[in-house]
Amino acid sequence: MSDSGRRARAVRAVQYLVGALALGWVVRQVEWERAVALLADVSAGTAAALVAVSAVGLVASLYMWHVLLDSAAPTRFRDAVQTGLVVLFVNQLLPSRLSGRAVAPFVARDRTGMPYADAIAVSGVHTGLYAVLYGVTALVGVALGLGRLPSALVLVLLLSTGLYVAAGTVVLLAGAHMRAVNRVAGAVDAVARRVPVVGGRLGTLTGKLPEFTADSAAAFRALLTDPSAVGQYVAGYALTVLLVPGLRVWLLFESLGVAFEPLVALPLYLVAAYSVTLLPLTPGSIGVSEASATAVFVALGMPAEAVVPVVFVDRLLGSYLPALAGWYPSLRIDFSDLTSNTPSGD
Repeated sequence: MSDSGRRARAVRAVQYLVGALALGWVVRQVEWERAVALLADVSAGTAAALVAVSAVGLVASLYMWHVLLDSAAPTRFRDAVQTGLVVLFVNQLLPSRLSGRAVAPFVARDRTGMPYADAIAVSGVHTGLYAVLYGVTALVGVALGLGRLPSALVLVLLLSTGLYVAAGTVVLLAGAHMRAVNRVAGAVDAVARRVPVVGGRLGTLTGKLPEFTADSAAAFRALLTDPSAVGQYVAGYALTVLLVPGLRVWLLFESLGVAFEPLVALPLYLVAAYSVTLLPLTPGSIGVSEASATAVFVALGMPAEAVVPVVFVDRLLGSYLPALAGWYPSLRIDFSDLTSNTPSGD
């Protein structure tokens, strides 16, 4: 076997080892006994409805990726699914929801074969639109809770929702004016090429930045001004973030004999309660999201003995299981090809 073949096998072995460790870490964070105990108490019809609703939500979230990817370049839904699942998985390993989006351009290029500039544009538009929509929705939820939520909790939620809006706005503005970083990219390229041993490879990558940023700016603006793509994305967002989680939590509360009023505000409170996922506190905001959501709903008058298991199962079905589904496709991403002109194939 040639040296290049042995290196390829070694890299692949390391990828599988890291993937296995990451999978094990995520699995250990889930309190399976608590989830099984609650699900065992719901009727078969409710359990089936929960599974169906959660499946619709997952498909809708992956459809959001497909809309943007396909608008940039013809993309199979299968490739969009793999891209979205890998990003979900990475989000559970890093301390902020937006952290996983940093690898999205690499994943999108690897899975679809589209130019890296287009992959950057798609990832940027997805991140920016999602953050702005989420932040605005969460702010509405916080506004509805004024007078009912403790002041300290309101301040934390306002901080996290404000960061969502700010982060999304910055991403959208920066994406539309990427040419402004050309001079910075040139300076980075000059410094990178002086790094001992790996300077050549770093220079190969950084040397492409001006070309990518110019092309990405055009692709970015094209996506943002495509009413069909943006409209479908917003529709997918409403289904993924508002309707599905609201319906899932309502079904869980009903199964425990607990009523929530007004029902129309439930999805908005959920978005606000989970907005702490942007704050870099714990990997995937595991534990923090559950604590903040529990605090919100208990403050709204819901019994803690019902809120705690409902929030946990909602996170299990809406976040943890979909993230676990992204583990296997994450093993197929060849990050060693980042400095190549040709994306790796399927």
